[in-house]
Amino acid sequence: MEYLGKRILDNPTKETLEKLSVDAPDETIYQKVLKNWDGIAKPLDGMGKFETITAQIGAILGTDEIDLSKKAVLILCADNGIVEEGISQSGQEVTLAVAKEMAEHASSVGKMAKTIGADTVPVDIGINSQEEIPGVLAKKVRPGTRNFSKEPAMTEEEALQAIFTGIALAADCKEKAYQILATGEMGIGNTTTSSAVAAALLHCEAEAVTGRGAGLCDEKLLRKKQVIAQAIEKYNLYEADPFTVLRTVGGLDIAGLAGICIGGALFHIPVVLDGVISMVAALLAQRLVPGTLQYLIPSHKGKEPAMEKMVKELNIDPVIHGNMALGEGTGAVMMMSLLDMALYVYSGKTSFEDIQVEQYQRY
Repeated sequence: MEYLGKRILDNPTKETLEKLSVDAPDETIYQKVLKNWDGIAKPLDGMGKFETITAQIGAILGTDEIDLSKKAVLILCADNGIVEEGISQSGQEVTLAVAKEMAEHASSVGKMAKTIGADTVPVDIGINSQEEIPGVLAKKVRPGTRNFSKEPAMTEEEALQAIFTGIALAADCKEKAYQILATGEMGIGNTTTSSAVAAALLHCEAEAVTGRGAGLCDEKLLRKKQVIAQAIEKYNLYEADPFTVLRTVGGLDIAGLAGICIGGALFHIPVVLDGVISMVAALLAQRLVPGTLQYLIPSHKGKEPAMEKMVKELNIDPVIHGNMALGEGTGAVMMMSLLDMALYVYSGKTSFEDIQVEQYQRY
């Protein structure tokens, strides 16, 4: 892994990205985990999706003795130039303020992560401020993207730097022996960038994937949809490749999250997705490096309109249907807590023999 990571990260070019390939998770381990579940004193498939999800995790990690005690939540913070167009209820100063709260473990994700012993790692990949924030990892590509209604959000070099920053974060977590990662984000305007990317990649109307974000009024919601639709037409994004879509209307957080997804696949770390922003990043990652999806675990089905289409496109089935829209990685952390409970049952290995009951058989 050390050689692979160095080789990739020392050459962050489009050609390097295009040449990346991932191995499939271990199918033998996948089947062994499912067999282990069948030997536990419960009805067959009694733990439902958690049996197949833990089998997926075991296949990724390469073992049926699954331990997820060392967890990290990577929260990418970045601003978006498109807020100039009046598509958000808040200004960019909120991104900086929340990042500071994250550094103090005082935001929602920090409080939730504490309950399951997960480490939170806020990352400045593009906050529109030159202020250094103690407790926030400094990985700034630039101080926010450009206003994509006027010009592309990022240059090719900036988009690549953000993607490879995400890959490097995953590599670093692998070196530190983290066993599972969660994706989080913070950035005013990022439901606009994610909706724009989703509309372009899915070849659908802006109307179908654009929601109220943090709580837009009808007037601003209409403006948000107009801005996205106009950008898709201006840059001919229905005909564009995924990388071009990303650098044209995406965000630095989305690019970095796509990198984390790719890094998880390269270095065999399961990555738990959060809401619509990380779902869009997951689709980008899969389009950029096919096979990445096998290493990704959905958490919740948020209330943004794009989520329904993203779930269908990725053919994944989030466990939590809580109508959440908090972001920060909170849904992913909630999923981690459910995985902990499922694995407590799995690792406990209470057999049918232990309870003196004949084991259920598959027919």
